[in-house]
Amino acid sequence: MRQGDLDSMRHYGHVAVKAIHRNTIAFDSPVITMALVQGDALGGGFEHALSFDMIVAERSAKMGLPEILFNMFPGMGAYSFLSRRVDRKKAEEMILSGRIYTAEELHEIGVVDVLAEDGQGAAVAQDYIARHNRKFNAHMATLRARRRVNPITLEELIDVVDIWAEAAVNLTEADLRKMDKLCAAQDRRLAALQPQASMIMAAE
Repeated sequence: MRQGDLDSMRHYGHVAVKAIHRNTIAFDSPVITMALVQGDALGGGFEHALSFDMIVAERSAKMGLPEILFNMFPGMGAYSFLSRRVDRKKAEEMILSGRIYTAEELHEIGVVDVLAEDGQGAAVAQDYIARHNRKFNAHMATLRARRRVNPITLEELIDVVDIWAEAAVNLTEADLRKMDKLCAAQDRRLAALQPQASMIMAAE
């Protein structure tokens, strides 16, 4: 971004949305895809979850798009995915506010499909699959109809990510410093969580 390398930014974005698009079309296979969100899914993490057919989230999970904090917008599918799950006005509000939402709030507006208690996400997802297994044919047909009626094409995702790349190389040094601070805060949080994860693994 600092070098203003538009071609590299586009290439990076194209690689990302091609991977996300494979989720969107369920890998061209007769399957229903499901994301499980535990903890926080911000920015690209939220976009990745949105690319699946269904989202299961634990109650304490938080999701949002903080890019506006450094004068950017989320270009890896957020607008496409959210505008299919909620209306255009709500999608733009979520993108431009930078607000972080709880899983419960997102469940109420239809972004999260299944809400689980903390620590129960995987079990709830497995239970959902077991309970709906006999109706898989109907669910699969419904999702195929969704993809046909309201498709998210790779062409659309690439066009939007090109807009994102153009915006990225227009960021000021002040914007980039804000991004650096946000990344540093994320790194500190991750470092703080690693000892906890090590203790859990040791206990197991």
